[in-house]
Amino acid sequence: MSPTPASPSTWTLDDMRPGAANAVRTCMAVQPGERVLILGDRESHLIHQALADAAAAVQAHVTLCELEDLAPRPLLEMPPELQELLSRVQPDVSFYTAGARPGELAFRQRYMAALREANPRVRHAHMIGITPLLMVQGMRVDYRQIHRVTMRVHQRVSQARTIRVTNPKGTDLTGTFRDDRRWIPCHGLYHEPGAWGNLPEGETFTCPADLEGILVADELGDHFSERYGVLETPVTFHVEGGRVQRVECPDPELRGQVEAYLFGAENADRVGEFAIGTNIALTGLVGNLLQDEKLPGVHVAFGDPYGRYTGADWSSPRHLDVIPVRCTIQVDGEVIMRAGTFTAAVMEGID
Repeated sequence: MSPTPASPSTWTLDDMRPGAANAVRTCMAVQPGERVLILGDRESHLIHQALADAAAAVQAHVTLCELEDLAPRPLLEMPPELQELLSRVQPDVSFYTAGARPGELAFRQRYMAALREANPRVRHAHMIGITPLLMVQGMRVDYRQIHRVTMRVHQRVSQARTIRVTNPKGTDLTGTFRDDRRWIPCHGLYHEPGAWGNLPEGETFTCPADLEGILVADELGDHFSERYGVLETPVTFHVEGGRVQRVECPDPELRGQVEAYLFGAENADRVGEFAIGTNIALTGLVGNLLQDEKLPGVHVAFGDPYGRYTGADWSSPRHLDVIPVRCTIQVDGEVIMRAGTFTAAVMEGID
């Protein structure tokens, strides 16, 4: 991973170019003549311009659009202009680089569906909330190595019956798993028709059959990530029967916001995702969920289980990721991670 520039105020388009080239050439394997759609917003202009330049450099046909040109934020439904754009462009590859806003999850879900309707073979890089920091960190890693680590971990967990997660702050969770729920490897190399994932990448996830215990969060997802970053005061979730029963936090305002999110929509309090981060190039939280959920460890999400991929037969209009750090993970009794570091048995033969 290349050195991070000394000060964020000095970041330029040139700083974005190596990560953008990695995304376009290595992760998405954009080919000459392919139709590339980049959907960003005002704040991500350096990033989406770098992606556009990188795609143009391989002689792809690039269409660039910013959300603010379509409708006021937050977008609560699919703008007709965007639907028309998708129908006209029918992208082979798409990148989403806009930030998160409260209430926009339903729009993003509809956008993903509309992408597939426009072209079922589209390859999609979901880079929601991407920042210059992530472009000079998580987007400069060796994704062929991340692919190898992810597939090794995926192989270990895909037949698991129970996984226990503990950490020094008090997290102690036990998940149970079933054969009809798929583990999805998110390795960062999306070359096949219809493939998609988040970038920066590195995780494998599923929807558990059940989850019990205590989860102490160092970071929260959705719009909480942009507002709070790495949490100054932890948020503790008490989980029974696969649902949040109680939330604790010394900050009453934050606790109230989390409770309103979890208990304000159908199944938003239900455990929808259990994931293991596999990006071994990352060394700590930076306050941005898009990258931080890929840190080696575990994250859990309450709300939508991505049923189209995991096989879960329920849904939710919300999805709140929760990240604890320095996790120890036992898979059917076998320790595969200690305090945030994969064991030698997992990493054997991976350079």
